[in-house]
Amino acid sequence: MSLGRGELVARYAGFAAVSMAVNLGVQHLSLLVYAGPLTVAVSILAGTGAGFFCKYVLDKRFIFFDAAAPAAREVGRIALYGATGVVTTLVFWACELGLGRAVGADWGRDAGGVIGLAIGYWVKYQLDRRFVFVRAAPAC
Repeated sequence: MSLGRGELVARYAGFAAVSMAVNLGVQHLSLLVYAGPLTVAVSILAGTGAGFFCKYVLDKRFIFFDAAAPAAREVGRIALYGATGVVTTLVFWACELGLGRAVGADWGRDAGGVIGLAIGYWVKYQLDRRFVFVRAAPAC
């Protein structure tokens, strides 16, 4: 299947928004259930993991139309997808924690998270279409 540029952008942006909501929602749930050492770090890691899984499934199926693969190949693809996300995750965390610290309030951390995720998802798409889902990657 091939998507027009506008449909691709809309779909990718929608999936990014869903993944952002999952990420931030899991962070807030984590804060409700865990109040021990490194509370914010635990919430960020939990949210990042949930957002990662959500985004991988949506990208694989509805952006890059990647077929199911044998388990070993799928694990390799997930690892590569994760590797492209390392730098973009650092951008996300830097924005989230930086704005949170600058503002000194939870809303600043949330706003920084949204900004960091938006930048990170754009960069991630570019990396994924070049290195992860090479065969059927639509240009954007």
